[in-house]
Amino acid sequence: MFALSCHRSRHAAAAALALALCAAVLPAAAFERRGGGVEVQREPHGYRRMEPPRGIELRPREFDRGYFAHNFQAHRGYRVGPWRAPPGYAYRRWRYGEFLPRAYWGPEFVLADFWLFGLDIPPMGYEWVRYGPDALLIDLRSGEVVQTVYDNFL
Repeated sequence: MFALSCHRSRHAAAAALALALCAAVLPAAAFERRGGGVEVQREPHGYRRMEPPRGIELRPREFDRGYFAHNFQAHRGYRVGPWRAPPGYAYRRWRYGEFLPRAYWGPEFVLADFWLFGLDIPPMGYEWVRYGPDALLIDLRSGEVVQTVYDNFL
């Protein structure tokens, strides 16, 4: 009797493990329902999913210097991972019109999801970069800082 009970427990444990492994391997879309009996996944309970704003792929072609040429203080700070300056550099506060060294334009500094941090859609040829606690909008041709948002990151 004990041997049969252990045998069933092993099968139940193996089945549970197999199910867990399958769930981990299957893409999330496999659990959504669409049209023929598959439902679209609901929004998370209590908040809306963070998605890029509509039209984000249509970056402005024209650069309006009067609109961007500002040094702003952030309304709130966002908690994100640590920031490390490139070797040989230290933090300093930049202002629009200054030129950021090329070492800060690397992909590790670019804020590809800028909308999550309350930043404007950058025009073509411009990108937001994180510089310590600040967000800087830079011209990718010259490195000119065209807008700053101080203390955007905690």
